[in-house]
Amino acid sequence: MKFLYKTLLEATECLIKEKGSKFIGLTAPCLTENEIKETLKKWHSEHPQATHICYAYRIGVNEQFYRANDDGEPSNTAGAPILGQIQSFDLTNILIGVVRYYGGTKLGVGGLIQAYRTAAKEAIEMGEIIERELISEIHISFTYNEMPTIMTLLKQQKVNIKSQELNETCELIFQVENSKLEFLKNALESIKNITITLEIIGK
Repeated sequence: MKFLYKTLLEATECLIKEKGSKFIGLTAPCLTENEIKETLKKWHSEHPQATHICYAYRIGVNEQFYRANDDGEPSNTAGAPILGQIQSFDLTNILIGVVRYYGGTKLGVGGLIQAYRTAAKEAIEMGEIIERELISEIHISFTYNEMPTIMTLLKQQKVNIKSQELNETCELIFQVENSKLEFLKNALESIKNITITLEIIGK
């Protein structure tokens, strides 16, 4: 099981100019598609006069969710070069955008590809690439009688409890590092009257 992935520590911004056009490279670490949507909405509100806001992202444990968007530029001249830089730096859980303000001179297909690639690359290089540990979010249901055993186990493993509902039937949602996952899952499965739902996410 994979334990680590590469991403950026925090959001970055850079500016390059090409034949009068301004290209603003933006990065934002994101864990979910909802975070990506919110960040894109923020970028559009901050740059209402932009000619284009092109972007690419990659999220997920095995980098399985990705998308590139040209936002009206010629096909594959903007989103694809941005995604190429995400892949080149082997990043995931990351959104990279390039805001373009048109300067009056057409750059051509080659010029556009180079400008978007450079803005994405410089935006990445402005930041700090770090390794983060993948975590799993676990949802368990169990009877109240099992609560002392389960709570003792979770305390020993120092999990991050996100929510809990302790009634006759108890519900817990918690997060744990993947390096601890196999042991914890096996320990939970040995307990009677418990249902486990597992989702691996990045943190």
